[in-house]
Amino acid sequence: MSVPPLYLTSSHLVRFTLREGGCERERWGGKDLTMSHSGAQGSIGSHPAMGLRAHKMYLFEFENFQGRMMECITECRNLCEKGFEKIGSIRVECGPWVGYEQQNLSGEMFMLEKGEYPRWDTWSNSYRCDRFMSVRPVRMDTQDHKICLFECNNFEGRKMEVCDEDIPSLWSYGFQDRVASIQVTGGTWVGYQYPGYRGYQYVFECAVFKHWNEWGAHHPQIQSIRRVRDMQTHRRGCFEWTV
Repeated sequence: MSVPPLYLTSSHLVRFTLREGGCERERWGGKDLTMSHSGAQGSIGSHPAMGLRAHKMYLFEFENFQGRMMECITECRNLCEKGFEKIGSIRVECGPWVGYEQQNLSGEMFMLEKGEYPRWDTWSNSYRCDRFMSVRPVRMDTQDHKICLFECNNFEGRKMEVCDEDIPSLWSYGFQDRVASIQVTGGTWVGYQYPGYRGYQYVFECAVFKHWNEWGAHHPQIQSIRRVRDMQTHRRGCFEWTV
């Protein structure tokens, strides 16, 4: 019997699956359901609406927006080449960005959404390092947010599917901290090493990730996830002035 896709909405329904032989055990809102299952996973479709929109941010040499300033509207793979040995504060005017600890968009990630970051510990959730050496705009997807988390590599093991909802603790839904592969079929997401959106951050744009190395992690550990949204891409529920 084929199982149609089910969704997590604002009613906080979460589906997670444990494959055992030819059966799947599913749990919804605390209830366990067991059913036979056969057939392959569906393929992921293309997203032509996905892309980059207007982005702008300002990087400052010192804390509290002091010292030399650089306006950034596109990616920069090496801030040292722009004359910056260190970034002390950041102001994001438009569009979400992701910063990196090292040059060439590598090392620890820092999710930067519209707002002010007066010192390094306001953009770092791990509080491990104050280095900030490269940055790029985040690719946004206008479709509804949807992500599938898998316990093992290559989309195997237990699965948790989340639609249009933030999850501050995967443990609270019975899903353990091991996440080894991910499918993102809608929206842009941020995963965190610990509950409550703490620890290392991992940005998930619309794509498939067969192994945790593909999102820059050293271990398959994610314990909270949230959506990335902005006014340009997700206007649902926003007021608009008319003349």
